[in-house]
Amino acid sequence: MANETNKDMKLPSIDDLFTTQEERDDAKLKRIHEIPIGEIDSFPEHPFKVRDDEDMENLIDSIKAKGVITPCMVRKKPDGRYEMISGHRRMRACEILGMETLRCEVVDLSKEEAAIVMVESNFQRSKILPSEKAFAYKMRLEAIERLPGRPPKENVGPVVPQGRKRDEVSKDSGESGRTVSRYIRLTELIPELLELVDEGHIGMRPAVELSYLGDRQQHDLADCIEMEQCTPTHEQARRMRAMNDEGRLTSEAIEAIMREEKPNQKERIVLHGDRFRNLFPRNLPVSKREDYVMAAMQYYGKYLARKERENER
Repeated sequence: MANETNKDMKLPSIDDLFTTQEERDDAKLKRIHEIPIGEIDSFPEHPFKVRDDEDMENLIDSIKAKGVITPCMVRKKPDGRYEMISGHRRMRACEILGMETLRCEVVDLSKEEAAIVMVESNFQRSKILPSEKAFAYKMRLEAIERLPGRPPKENVGPVVPQGRKRDEVSKDSGESGRTVSRYIRLTELIPELLELVDEGHIGMRPAVELSYLGDRQQHDLADCIEMEQCTPTHEQARRMRAMNDEGRLTSEAIEAIMREEKPNQKERIVLHGDRFRNLFPRNLPVSKREDYVMAAMQYYGKYLARKERENER
């Protein structure tokens, strides 16, 4: 029984032994300042999008009514400015409200430590896009690899296995290391394809396969998706990856694969090439092209009927 009790005991830290709770709270309060928003920079390559959407409107209403309840977290930069770690959305809301300063906790963190904290704090959001997860996981992984105590890549000594690094990244996200690896692969997609993943038009499994294609092949695929108005299945994506590995994935091969009829596709006439694309008005949405073609055909049909009547006279 004594052993079980000892296991449950939590030894106090040096801080706990020699300071009171009031002193510790006071120390934290000393780190909170009203900092001019103009002196705060966003975190470099911040992977999470700050959108002016309904959630932002709700945040603005909350700050308008109660102020910034939870201080943002920043760190001091060598040039005297501040770098945002946690609170990009709160800062944007305050900017919209015309506020000049922002309540912030100033913390002493290295670049790598700040990146890890930034990613972890943003994963508390209710909505996170696949692209946001992808670049956040990649940033956290790179930060972990640069932390002091990690052996340089050129050293021959013991190196942490890749799987364990992925597990370190995933431990606070609730996702497996394998899932983390798949998300990081998405960072190899061009923006046009990654946007389709965010919009739910391309699934995770085909997206991972497409991430292994070269930059030119991905652009050819994006053009083909726009023309065909359909996205590749997992099986089609696997075939494209295999052909790419063999050096056989040409633009013609991509078009042939994408023109295959899928079970969920309706039979339709598709116009290919720049010859037809250039005939559409520049500002005409892709979704309106079918209506445009239909109207043009009806007009041309009336023209032919009129010419036929004239010839009969």
